[in-house]
Formats: sequence, C-alpha cells, structure tokens
Amino acid sequence: MNTLRIGILRGNIEIKQFLRQKESVVFTIFFPLLLLVIFGSVFTQSIAPGVKLSQYFISGMIASGLINSGFQQLAINIPTERDNGALKRLRGTPMSPISFFIGKVILVFLTMLIQVFILLLAGGLFFHIRIPNDGTLWLRFIWLIILGSACSTVLGVAMAGVIKSGRGAPAVVTPIVLVLQFSSGVFFQYNSLPTWMKQTAAIFPLKWLTQGMRSVFLPDSFATQEVAHSWELGRIALVLIGWLVAGTFLATRSFKWSRQ
Repeated sequence: MNTLRIGILRGNIEIKQFLRQKESVVFTIFFPLLLLVIFGSVFTQSIAPGVKLSQYFISGMIASGLINSGFQQLAINIPTERDNGALKRLRGTPMSPISFFIGKVILVFLTMLIQVFILLLAGGLFFHIRIPNDGTLWLRFIWLIILGSACSTVLGVAMAGVIKSGRGAPAVVTPIVLVLQFSSGVFFQYNSLPTWMKQTAAIFPLKWLTQGMRSVFLPDSFATQEVAHSWELGRIALVLIGWLVAGTFLATRSFKWSRQ
C-alpha cells in the first residue's frame, strides 16, 4: 500500500512537470490530431461499404498515441532525467522503482485520455467519425486503453534502461516507432501489407492494439478483412498481458537511477 501511495503521489508530480513543458504538451497532445487532419483530408475514399479511410485511420491514431505517449516519450525522457541527475536525487527518497513506474503509468494514462477526447471530438465534428454507441464497445475500449497504457509504459522504461544517454535516445527510439507504425496498420490497411511485414509486426503489441481499436470503431462486418477473419479479442488481451509482464520484468532489471 505504501508503494502504491507513493506511486500515486509521484504521478501527481509527473503530471505537473509535464504541464510545465509547453512544447512537450503541444507535441504529445496535438500531434495525433494533426495527422488525423492531414490524412482525413487527403484520403476520403471508402475502403469497405460504409467505412471511410478516416474511420480506419482514427483507430490507428489512438493506438499509436499510446505508443507515442508511453514508449517513445519515456524511452527518451528517462535517459535525459538520468543524465541531469534527477533520477539520482529520487534515489535518496523512499521511492522504489515500482512507485516510479506507477507514476509514469498515471501520466501516460492521463495524456492518452486527453488525446482520445480531442481526436474523437475533432473526428466527429469534421470527419464524420462514427462514435461507438454500444456499452460493450466502450468497455472494450476501456480495457484496451488500460492494458495499452500499462504495456507501453513499462516497455518505455525498459527501453530507457538500454539507452546509454539522453542525447542519443531520439535517434534510437524514433526509427523503431516509425517502423512499427508503418508495419502495424496505423497508416495503411494492415491486410494490404506484404506477408513478411505482417508476420514481423504481429510479434509486437502495436499491431494487436491497433486491431483491437479497429474492433471498437469499425463495424463487425469489417472483421472479415482481418488476417484471421475475426477481431481475435482473446488473443489481443493475451498478447498485451504477455508484453506487460515481460516489459515489467525487463524494466525492473534494466532500470538505473544513474549511469553507474
């Protein structure tokens, strides 16, 4: 309970620090919206009866937003905090690494909720995005957000432990995120990608998170367009939980308060 309480207090501090960094706030919150405006304006064709490409695209943007807010931001920011001594100062407090992880999860979850609200609002007003009106779909959406946020966070922390310096972090992390986005059905229809690319993407959580979001925002009839001709919700949950467990193990093993 003490670990959880300290983690919640740390999450409050993480949120305050994030809001003070205006450039980071603008990029993290509004970058997915910018992509939606660009792609939604350029690609207006239908990809299935009653399904426009913009409807397909918003599923990928929400899933990708989790990766950007969690994995990418943390894998870049934590090495920077380690370099400037911020983590070393935290080491002198009663905070455990688990409490530190909880604080990061809270930050990622909050920023993701803001992103989702802005995306759905703008998508509904300007691009006629179909908002789910079924309670079952909203429950599915909630557990996808929770699992996706937690998974993305611990993987970002684990990656931060591998990166040697904050200065080189963007050069390592950004290409990884871009490759995963292009191969996981974020920017293009997943079933139109080469087989080898789909098989590689299926190893990583972004592909499954994107597929889960499609099951929320696209009609059930579109499930036939998937590789398995179904949404595979059970497999999506198992893959995300598996990566969450593996990421937590790797994060606790690789996390360092300082370079030494």
